[in-house]
Amino acid sequence: MASLQGWLATFLVLSAAAMSSVAGRFIVEKSFVRVLSPEHIRGHHDAAIANFGVPNYGGTMTGVVMYPEKGTIGCASFPNGAFKSKSKRPVILLLDRGDCYFALKAWHGQNAGAAAVLVADNVDEPLLTMDTPEASRNSEYVEKITIPSALINRAFGEALKKALAKGNEEVVVRLDWRESMPHPDNRVEYEFWTNSNDECGPRCQEQMNFVKNFKGHAQLLERGGFTQFTPHYITWYCPEPFVLSRQCKSQCINKGRYCAPDPEQDFGEGYDGKDVVIENLRQLCVHRVANESGRPWVWWDFVTDYHIRCSMKEKKYSRDCADKVVKSLGLPLDKISKCMGDPEADVENEVLKREQEVQVGHGSRGDVTILPTLVINNVQYRGILERSAILKAICAGFKESTEPPVCLSGDIETNQCLESNGGCWQELRLNITACKDTFRGRICKCPTVNGVRYEGDGYTSCQAVGPGRCTMDNGGCWSDTRNGQIFSACSELELSGCRCPFGFHGDGKKCEDVNECKEKLACQCPDCSCTNTWGGYDCKCKGNLLYIKAEDMCIAKNMSRFGWFLTILVLACVVGAGVVGYIFYKYRLRSYMDSEIMAIMSQYMPLDNQHNENQPLRSDSTA
Repeated sequence: MASLQGWLATFLVLSAAAMSSVAGRFIVEKSFVRVLSPEHIRGHHDAAIANFGVPNYGGTMTGVVMYPEKGTIGCASFPNGAFKSKSKRPVILLLDRGDCYFALKAWHGQNAGAAAVLVADNVDEPLLTMDTPEASRNSEYVEKITIPSALINRAFGEALKKALAKGNEEVVVRLDWRESMPHPDNRVEYEFWTNSNDECGPRCQEQMNFVKNFKGHAQLLERGGFTQFTPHYITWYCPEPFVLSRQCKSQCINKGRYCAPDPEQDFGEGYDGKDVVIENLRQLCVHRVANESGRPWVWWDFVTDYHIRCSMKEKKYSRDCADKVVKSLGLPLDKISKCMGDPEADVENEVLKREQEVQVGHGSRGDVTILPTLVINNVQYRGILERSAILKAICAGFKESTEPPVCLSGDIETNQCLESNGGCWQELRLNITACKDTFRGRICKCPTVNGVRYEGDGYTSCQAVGPGRCTMDNGGCWSDTRNGQIFSACSELELSGCRCPFGFHGDGKKCEDVNECKEKLACQCPDCSCTNTWGGYDCKCKGNLLYIKAEDMCIAKNMSRFGWFLTILVLACVVGAGVVGYIFYKYRLRSYMDSEIMAIMSQYMPLDNQHNENQPLRSDSTA
């Protein structure tokens, strides 16, 4: 009995030390409730998201608030289908806090037909997160809750009750989770705080079931570059006075720096806490080494395989078994061992030290104090740890319109573009629409089709612009064909806009033929006769005259032999004069160049006909 009390005392000290090191801040994750009617209580209110059920991250729910006449605390079952609204809207059940678990209230509301549950606080205090106590984790109903729940403050709850008591009109509210999950860009970063211990009851089983069931989605998202996943493991430290105790030595590594509780909570049997810490460290290093090799998703394979092949229940939770799993996955065992370091050394372990640092929250992020904990885009996830619920939460973390295809499947979202085209612009003839389905709903954005870009507001108009625009419905411009002639107001020489072609007038969307004859725009010479045609005109001259369109004049069609002879003679004279002039020009130019060259050379080189006086030879002899 004394030894058991000593163990309990030591365990409590370890737990207290751990909690004091990490339990500094708990962030209450919130959604919003907007009252739509009646008018006198319209407003916007905060609500604390419950840590059970399935929050509708990224979405909204509009429904009618109902408050039961009896059993307002919701601790007893309601009749099946007890809550139905007159307007056929979803029912959002309002219940009072007290007397039983929050999760039980939600369970009873769900069974009675409620689409969501709001629990009104019974004291004036800051909002808190409704959690499921450990004692009720064994209750099967907790895992079956599929509706969202939230806690609202006392004042807001009283306002809703008073409005309902009047009974004049339905109280309509909108639950809004659109900003509950940050969605900054096209990649979601999420982390899972877990444990390699498989003997910690329902919590451990919940973690392992999630890893097994979510592995396919996780690896698909990671391989596609859509997400960045990081596993984490909570470790504690042993207080200085107990470092040399048998309990700390069996539960910790690196001289009490990194500890975990005994799996069986019995220091004399089974595995020790240090075995769990070492395996946690190995799994961290598996992810780190796999990430360095460009295969971070292998962590999911290792954890599931290790759980199957190396469980504590089968007494195979060991290094030898872990090494076999590492080798089977093609990971370098030496790199993993180097990453883990020496667990007996009196030094800091780089990997585990980092884990303790990130365990403490910062900024808008809360501390991690319980397992399992899922953090998505730096926000702690609230709700059931179930495959489809987690996938929805991750999908809500993508910037709208950048979601991967898995987020747009009919299983997890409704395609709003299928109903009235989402209220967006569309061209039925070409089957083109500006409606783009997203996880959060839909956006109206002019598309790009076959390399041709459309511009506009996306709701009422989209217009093809840029190169190739005339191939798409003629760029939205006017076009018509008659008698084999095609006229179009779209020009490939212009990147946008419509302009009626020559012979037509209008705004380019609609063009009409110009009557050049009536408006006296052409064929106005004295001998001309004008007839309007579609897109042009026909001008004829009287008698035997020929119409010259460029000059808008008529000339004789036939000429006499003398006229032809005279014309040819004039042309011959002109050509001859040109040839003679060219020859004369070339001769004069050459003569001029020769004289210039001679003048230049004479300045430097005496010529033979200059200074040609005979000079007598001088004799070198002397008389």
